[in-house]
Amino acid sequence: MMADTLAAVARTNGLLVAFAFVGLVVWVSYALSDRLTGGRLHGSAIAVALGLLLAYVGGAVTGGDAGLADVPLLAGVGVLGGAMFRDFAIVATAFGARVEDMKEAGLVGAASVVIGVVASFAIGGLVAVAFGYHDAVSISTIGAGAATYIVGPVTGAALGASSDVVALSVAAGLVKAILVMVATPVVAKGIGLDNPQSAMIYGGLMGTTSGVAAGLAATDPKLVPYGAMTATFYTGVGCLLAPSVLFLAVRALTG
Repeated sequence: MMADTLAAVARTNGLLVAFAFVGLVVWVSYALSDRLTGGRLHGSAIAVALGLLLAYVGGAVTGGDAGLADVPLLAGVGVLGGAMFRDFAIVATAFGARVEDMKEAGLVGAASVVIGVVASFAIGGLVAVAFGYHDAVSISTIGAGAATYIVGPVTGAALGASSDVVALSVAAGLVKAILVMVATPVVAKGIGLDNPQSAMIYGGLMGTTSGVAAGLAATDPKLVPYGAMTATFYTGVGCLLAPSVLFLAVRALTG
């Protein structure tokens, strides 16, 4: 009786249950980070990996295509992970940044965004060719995924890429995010990543918002808003350039 009542409450308050569930996953992830890696592998990286694993399990158990959102008690996860809350989260990363510091980054900071997008796209495209993809749509989608795991699916949807190629683009972006999370605190001192301007340039070059934010959080939490700001711009610029200018360039090269 009690279980039925709790289930009914959970079904009618799906979004609250989703917040509680995601909070639990994050708490477990940070506990694993502290106890198993001594904080060297950031908790957010473990949370992303756990989220993907749980999404796979949810889809495999229910036979659906929406991951954990196919489980009735966790249907609110679909809303929490949807475009609206994603965009809220991205915008929230900009809070805390000082306009004066952003101005000091100037043209170099802006150029880092474009350079970062083009460089990541080119590297991802070359990897796609090395693995046997020779059509412009697949190369562009995987190249866009190397920019971020948001730009990849957006580009794939715009160009009509297959679901397999879109999945590869997400995987490429995820691997990049985790590498940036792990490597940032290691290389920070050597590359002078210790002030707002360098954080903005770093965010513009790396691009992945989650990777940059987590990496900077492990380096110096005060730098997170600056790196996340340009990383967010990077995602927007990538969504504009990858399915348009960069795709046309790839098509011109591949015929």
